Amino acid sequence: MSAAATPKVYGWCPGALRPMMSGDGLVVRVRAPLGQLSPAQARGLATLSQAHGSGLVDISARANLQLRGIREEAHAALIAGLRDLDLLDEDAGAEARRNITLTPFWQAGDDGHQIALDLAAALTEATDLKLPGKFGFAVDCGAAPVLTDTAADIRIERGPDGLLLRADGADTGLPVTAEAAAGEALALARWFLDQGGATEGRGRMHQLMARRAPPAAHAAPAPGATRLAPQRPGATPFGLLVALEFGQMPARTLAKLADHGALRLTPWRLLLVEGIDSLPPLPGLILDATDPRLRVSACTGAPGCPQARAVTRDLARDLAAAVPAGQHLHISGCTKGCAHPRPADLVLTATGADTFDLICNGTAADHPLNTSLSAAALRATPDLLTEGS
Repeated sequence: MSAAATPKVYGWCPGALRPMMSGDGLVVRVRAPLGQLSPAQARGLATLSQAHGSGLVDISARANLQLRGIREEAHAALIAGLRDLDLLDEDAGAEARRNITLTPFWQAGDDGHQIALDLAAALTEATDLKLPGKFGFAVDCGAAPVLTDTAADIRIERGPDGLLLRADGADTGLPVTAEAAAGEALALARWFLDQGGATEGRGRMHQLMARRAPPAAHAAPAPGATRLAPQRPGATPFGLLVALEFGQMPARTLAKLADHGALRLTPWRLLLVEGIDSLPPLPGLILDATDPRLRVSACTGAPGCPQARAVTRDLARDLAAAVPAGQHLHISGCTKGCAHPRPADLVLTATGADTFDLICNGTAADHPLNTSLSAAALRATPDLLTEGS
């Protein structure tokens, strides 16, 4: 890819108070406390999306809700609406620091619930903590881990002997109690900064761990990493998991879901509707765990993203049935691979308005197996995805 076509890297994530301009207007990210929306909050967000934006709502890979296509002149009114819904932080700094992903499988009063509350309060108060824009925390304290594949820099997990605080990329950690976990997490974040983890305001914990060992006190072995099976739509002890096609739904669907219960956001682009075990079909939802669209992901693509070089989601829909069972295809509008930064079995990276490179077992930026495949050729001969892979 030529230097002129190199996508712009922002190095930070949008928020509500600091939105990001995209090809379809402002992207406003709402970081719901505990990743949970009451029915009133969900209905309110749907109304705000329709009044001030495109009426499209995303779930991000860190379990946040994004309102798309917000008009610049309507941002102030949107902020007022978010404040009325109690979905606004004190300022942009507090909003950026409160970057917490909590497993959706929590119960009121359990360790994860309490740690997430404590951590959110501590991060809000830590006005001197200047972390990189993408730096985040994962609270994954259930009986079995579910956030292993979710991006985070500091992880609070359950090991065989109790809770463990771990720097992402390290295979050892610090045993902690639920009461001490938030304070120790902030101490580890400060250690990251002291060790030069954020040069020029950017950096991730796993990059620091590649250069040096974690703090000496972090000596307890962490559970071995295991590849998690993808979460699928279906009933759980906490409610019904429903998938969103490409992590997006119309605002009217969000409002309809609110009629069935409170909602929990997940980092898998699924929603958990609390306390139910079935739903009628709704626009944008995938309720069948065998739906072939669950084998594909795609970024916003053109024209919604100014970095994207091609339309992505129409092609993903057309190719879904051709993806072998048990494999995943990601279609990326550029080499950044924002919607799927980890390796996938198959990746199509746009190199022009109608051309894609094919990467196997890699990311959108990796060396391609095949180049300059047209969308028409892929649709006509979807076997091109798996030939030679």
